[in-house]
Amino acid sequence: MSDMTETTPGWLTTDELESARARMPILYVEAVPVRVDDSGEVTSIGLLLRIGPDGTVSRTLVSGRVLHHERVRDALLRHLEKDLGPVALPRVPASLQPFTVAEYFPTAGITPFHDPRQHAVSLAYIVPVTGDCRPRQDALDLVWFSPQEAASPVVQSEMPGGHGVLLKQALAHVGYVC
Repeated sequence: MSDMTETTPGWLTTDELESARARMPILYVEAVPVRVDDSGEVTSIGLLLRIGPDGTVSRTLVSGRVLHHERVRDALLRHLEKDLGPVALPRVPASLQPFTVAEYFPTAGITPFHDPRQHAVSLAYIVPVTGDCRPRQDALDLVWFSPQEAASPVVQSEMPGGHGVLLKQALAHVGYVC
């Protein structure tokens, strides 16, 4: 298999991506998929179950790079579909104001967010989902948790790289006190 399986403009080869990651921050979007009731209150949070390159199992959020010449809204929709499936029916907010901006560093301890591969800046969104979620790509499963369960030490301990911190920020943003 070649280094570059996608021919769409904006995709980098593996070597080009490594070179860019070594020189500049990379822009990402992250989404916290939620189910809401009729009054708009968050009733559950969807967390992806993944196996990392080192074989560890972890829970993560929907996340991915924004491509060159791609709108943030389009990147968010692309990653939601990639991770949750084509019939998840996400409702991307009309305003693309993120609930927070997370800055990931390759050096642990600078911020609560750590990515050993790169310096990345991530725009984080809470996205209501109404359809049937069927994880694709490298996600094994999507599990729905109540806000209390998602904030629990057990679930938080399964979220590496600061995703647990980001999830707690999302919960606080929607009025749940952790």
